[in-house]
Amino acid sequence: MFTGIIQAVGQITDVKAFDGGVQLTVDAANLDMGNVILGDSIAHNGACMTVIELIPPNCYKIDVSNESLRCTVGLDKPGSHVNLEKALRLGDMLGGHMVSGHVDGVGKVLSFDPIGENRELRICAPQHLAKYLAAKGSVVVNGVSLTTNTVKDTAEGCIFSINLIPHTLSVTTLGQITAGAMVNLEIDLIARYVERMVSLETNQGGAQA
Repeated sequence: MFTGIIQAVGQITDVKAFDGGVQLTVDAANLDMGNVILGDSIAHNGACMTVIELIPPNCYKIDVSNESLRCTVGLDKPGSHVNLEKALRLGDMLGGHMVSGHVDGVGKVLSFDPIGENRELRICAPQHLAKYLAAKGSVVVNGVSLTTNTVKDTAEGCIFSINLIPHTLSVTTLGQITAGAMVNLEIDLIARYVERMVSLETNQGGAQA
């Protein structure tokens, strides 16, 4: 589990293809790697990956399957910067919201406009994620826990807006985002379970009737 509070911005320094995916070498920059061991989970732009090799002082390798590449963006190009977060440990502070590190879909940035010192980010999410998005709800964008301001359903998908403060822009990759960019999205974990419970109750009610 994760919180969506980014701990460092790393960089993909090498990409090597293998049968079934790619192996990435990641420079973790200022991420504290002191307690990271083989097999630990680290979220990369919101996608949970397993550390398979440690390269002192602050680099490591991960394998990314073709399925993960199909469902995400930003994890296959050397030189790309990625938002990093280590998995939660017992006793850690939950600063954002409960995040699984499983990307639910890829959205398109429609605009990224300044509002004073802040920025308004507007994203079009795939239609199948629309039912999980609500105004003042939680959503993860490239691994960052954020709060939606507005939500509007359209024929193209669900358009939602987010207000980004200067701190978030400076400590994540979102500060360099541009209109037209594709971003990884994860819906709120609670919304996922509510939808499951409601669908089961509806189906069971229909069957009893």
